[in-house]
Amino acid sequence: MRFLSLTLSGIAVVTAFLLITPLTKAGSYTFQTLDNYPADPTFNQLLGINNSNTIAGYFGDGSAIPNQGYTLLPPSSYTNYTNENFPGSVQTQVVGINNNASPTTVGFWVDGNGNNFGFVDRSGTFTSVMDPNTPVTIPTVNQLLGVNDNNIAAGFYVDGSGNAQGYLYNVLGTTFTPITDSSGIATTATGVNNAGAVTGFYLDGGGALHGFIDVSGVFTTEDDPSGTNTMFLGLNNLGLFVGSYVDGAGVTQGFIFNSIANTWQTISDPGASATPAFGVTGTTVNGINDAGDLVGFYSDGTNVNGFLALVTPEPGTYGMMAFGGALLLLAGAGRKLRKS
Repeated sequence: MRFLSLTLSGIAVVTAFLLITPLTKAGSYTFQTLDNYPADPTFNQLLGINNSNTIAGYFGDGSAIPNQGYTLLPPSSYTNYTNENFPGSVQTQVVGINNNASPTTVGFWVDGNGNNFGFVDRSGTFTSVMDPNTPVTIPTVNQLLGVNDNNIAAGFYVDGSGNAQGYLYNVLGTTFTPITDSSGIATTATGVNNAGAVTGFYLDGGGALHGFIDVSGVFTTEDDPSGTNTMFLGLNNLGLFVGSYVDGAGVTQGFIFNSIANTWQTISDPGASATPAFGVTGTTVNGINDAGDLVGFYSDGTNVNGFLALVTPEPGTYGMMAFGGALLLLAGAGRKLRKS
C-alpha cells in the first residue's frame, strides 16, 4: 500500500534508482540462542538490537524469578551481560535501544504495588515516564517499547476502561504525543524510526489484533497473510518491520514485512516448538537493526530462549533497503511532536 505522493522529479529519481537496483527476496539467517545462563537459563527474551549489535533484553519469567533487565554486547560469543534495572524496582524489562554513541535504552519497571512505569536510561541516568493521561487507578500501566536516534520513544498506557493508548515521548522535551489508530478500540505503539514512522498494533471490536504503520498521521493496517493476530513489534530505518502472528495451528510465528516491496517472510527459530513454555509458543521477532539482523525469543517446549539471527543478504538487498529508507525519510519529514 502506498504512503507517499511523489513529485515528477521524485518519480524520475525513483525510476532511475529502480533501473539500477534489482528487487530481491529477503535474506536468509543464521540463528544463535543467547541465554543469560548464570542468572536464569529457563527464561530469556531479547527485545531490541542497534546497529552496533548491542542487544536489549531481560531474564526471569516474573513469577519464579523476577524480570531483570540487561544489555548484551558483541562479539559473536555474546557473553558480556550488563545488568540494567531501574533503581528500587521489583522488576525491569529493557526493551528498546538506539544507535547513539552512548545508546539510550527504554523499557518499563514495576514497583512493589504492581504499578508499571516507562523508563529512559541515558548514560546510566534513569528517568521514570508516565503519560499524564494515565488514570490514577492501581495498578497503573505505562511501558516504553522502542526509541529512535532522535530520542523519541514509543509506548502506551492503559486507560480507565482497560484499553491500551499509544503515544510518543520526546525524551529531551519531556512531551507526549498520542498515537491512536481509529480502526481499533486499543492502540499499542511499539517503535518509531528516525524518519518518524511509527509502528505497533491495535485491537479491533471483535477481539483481533492487527499491525499498523503510521506515517505522518496516516495509518495503514497490515496483516500477515499467513495467519491472524498480527502484531508489529519493531522496525528499522530502511522500510523493514518485524513482529508475530498466529498460524492456523495456534502457534506464534515471527515475520519480516518489507513495506517497499510489500512482501512477508515467516521467521521461525530452528529450535522452536509448538509446545508452550511459560505460555509462549513458537517464535516472536521483536527487534531489527539497519543491517536486517533480528532478535527475539522462542519456546523450545520447556524453556523460553532469546535468539539472535544474523542476516545473509542476497545481492541487491542493501540497495533496495536504502531506497526504502529514503521513501520513509520523505514520508516522515512532516511529523511534529506536540505537547499533550
